Amino acid sequence: MRVVLMGAGHVGQTIAAWLSKSGDYQVKVVDCSVVALKSLAHLPLETALIDTSDVAELRACMTGFDAVINALPYHLALTVATQAKAAGCHYFDLTEDVAATRGIMALAAGAQTAFMPQCGLAPGFIGIVAHHMTKKFTDLHEVKMRVGALPAFPTNSLKYNLTWSVDGLINEYCHPCEAIRNGQVIEVLPLEGMEHFSLDGTEYEAFNTSGGLGTLCDTLKGKVQTLDYKTVRYPGHGAIMKMLLQELGMQHDPDTLKAILRKSIPLTMQDVVLVFVTVSGECDGKFMQEVFARKIFADRSETNPLSAIQITTAAAICAAVDLFREGKLPQHGFIKQEQVSLPDLLANRFGSAYQQSRQVESIG
Repeated sequence: MRVVLMGAGHVGQTIAAWLSKSGDYQVKVVDCSVVALKSLAHLPLETALIDTSDVAELRACMTGFDAVINALPYHLALTVATQAKAAGCHYFDLTEDVAATRGIMALAAGAQTAFMPQCGLAPGFIGIVAHHMTKKFTDLHEVKMRVGALPAFPTNSLKYNLTWSVDGLINEYCHPCEAIRNGQVIEVLPLEGMEHFSLDGTEYEAFNTSGGLGTLCDTLKGKVQTLDYKTVRYPGHGAIMKMLLQELGMQHDPDTLKAILRKSIPLTMQDVVLVFVTVSGECDGKFMQEVFARKIFADRSETNPLSAIQITTAAAICAAVDLFREGKLPQHGFIKQEQVSLPDLLANRFGSAYQQSRQVESIG
């Protein structure tokens, strides 16, 4: 399968390595950074330096390829998807942006090619897990989805290090969030809905953020009483972000805040991803609850270290593309994440990264 990968950043480099080494993909990576592309020189793939904001260059680099994997910033998602449709390529991305996803859904209507956005950790894997868990219930009451990409060794007041896109981080903290309450789809405010819980003896907080539900509100509307998604952080993080974004008004000047975070908050490769899903409802005539709780840790290899967010994000989108190539997903139109079979994903050579994680047995 001939694939053009847009973006050679933190996650893009992992996607490029895994696909190009698999033997089933001819990979071309495009980016606007010479340094990023040079980091891929040891891999069996082609690279091209382009202006990723130029639609003509985007279209040209897609010509002759079967699929586009978009690992560029979220604000380019709809632009890249539009050019992929024009070039006759299937389209996959990692966006968490709700507006971009709705635009891509409109593009996919009646298309002869496939469009599958939101192929990351959240949205992405978390929705596949939640939807799979709902299938055993005859009457759904509540679905709670919690995900955190956290530093293993927090040392600052935010109790946070940069582990993924700063653009995506601030975007999910600033936009309204979808949820279902009393069976109705509603919008809730970001950074609200604060809750606390412990897992493996560690205390966490969780609060509303945008985009993590993917298309689950549409899928489960009329079938569940309560559905929500919250981002997990260490206690105290949410209060500081509310002060910065809301009280100081930096939600209206996000570029300044992003610049401050990039300058002042260090990147870490020593992170951990927490996935925590609870589903309750009627099952075999009883009111039951099922829990999926796992921690995925960074690969501390000295020769090829990978952060947990690199592993989980790359695993999800590579598995989606692989399952599509194998004919296990629809071959045209819009593909929801919940159309992916969880057993198929976990059995996939890329998705198996989630099987290598540690299942959390005790929850307090």
